[in-house]
Amino acid sequence: NRKCAYDDFIAVAEDLIRRKVTSSPKLGIRGGSNGGLLMGNMMTRRPDLFGAVCCAVPLLDMKCYNTLLAGASWTAEYGDPDVSTDWAFLQNYSAYHNIHPAEVAANQYPALLMTTSTRDDRVHPYHARSFVKRLLDCQSQTQQLAADSSTDKQQQQRKSLGRGDVCYYENIEGGHGGAADSKQQAFMSVLY
Repeated sequence: NRKCAYDDFIAVAEDLIRRKVTSSPKLGIRGGSNGGLLMGNMMTRRPDLFGAVCCAVPLLDMKCYNTLLAGASWTAEYGDPDVSTDWAFLQNYSAYHNIHPAEVAANQYPALLMTTSTRDDRVHPYHARSFVKRLLDCQSQTQQLAADSSTDKQQQQRKSLGRGDVCYYENIEGGHGGAADSKQQAFMSVLY
C-alpha cells in the first residue's frame, strides 16, 4: 500500500499544478517521521513536482532501519531488509538508495531543509545525516568538475545556488518531535 500512498501524493501535486492552483517551483511539501519517508520518496521519485521539501526526523535508509533504535520493532510493518524478498520490495522506497547522482548533479532535486534530533529515540539521526551527506557528496563531485572546467568564479558560484540547495539542522536536545520544550518547538516552526 505504500506505493499507493506515494502515487496518491504525486497525483494530488500534479492536480494542483494542472489546475494552476500553484506551480512546481512554488509547491513545497513537509513531513516528518514516516512522513519523512514520504518526503524522501517524493524528492527522489518526482523532483520535478516540488520547489522545496521540509523533511523532519525521517526514516530514509530502508536497508538498515531495523538495526537502529526502535527499527527492529517495525519489520512487521515495513518488512525485513535482511530477507531478500523483503529487500527487493523495500529498495523501491528506500529514499537513500534512490538518490540519483546524475539528477543531483543537474540540480534537478528541489531545495531541501532536513531536520533531526540527536536524542531521537525512535528514528536514528543517521537517516537524515546520511541522506544529506549523500546529496552533498554528489554535489561536491559536480562542483569539482565545474571548477576544473571553468575559471569564472562568479559562474561557479551561480551554479551552486537555487534549486538543489541543501540545509541541515540537528537539534542536540528534544526527541522524536525534534524539540525539548515550547521554545525549541517555536524555533523549529520558524525553520519551516
